Amino acid sequence: MNLIKTLMTILFILLTFQACSSKNNYRSESFNHNKSFPNKSTETTKEDLLYENLKAQYIDWKGVKYKYGGYSKNGIDCSAFVQRTFKDKLNIQIPRTTALQSEFGEEVSIEDLKMGDLVFFKTGFKVRHVGIYLEGGKFLHASTKKGVTISRLDNPYYEKHFWKVIRVLD
Repeated sequence: MNLIKTLMTILFILLTFQACSSKNNYRSESFNHNKSFPNKSTETTKEDLLYENLKAQYIDWKGVKYKYGGYSKNGIDCSAFVQRTFKDKLNIQIPRTTALQSEFGEEVSIEDLKMGDLVFFKTGFKVRHVGIYLEGGKFLHASTKKGVTISRLDNPYYEKHFWKVIRVLD
């Protein structure tokens, strides 16, 4: 009985750590720093403000290691990073877990992706991963291998595991 309990515990831990990982060596990409931002004489749009907030969050958190259940710069998981980004940079409260985040907001087609949308992946049996869509096929997230990083949706791993898009922002 103890052997079964031990094996089940090990299996649970392995599945948990697979939740926010990727199985590739594709290079994560950074924000497009060539994007022209409005100068003081032009009106700043909501999209520009969103971009600046997401960029600031990335700069603040880049490389922070992944920690299942973590919620600080000592380690953070994917759903906590998404929740903190929405709370800290956008003043929007969203649920803590990937399961609840995947039901929060409105589901939209991948063809209708907009900056700030949540992108979800099924990475294993009952294992989910979440990130925040940026632009140009890129999304911001916390992965088990790279910590807080930017990856591409057209990366074969993420293409294979893509699940859905949830829109939280208007």
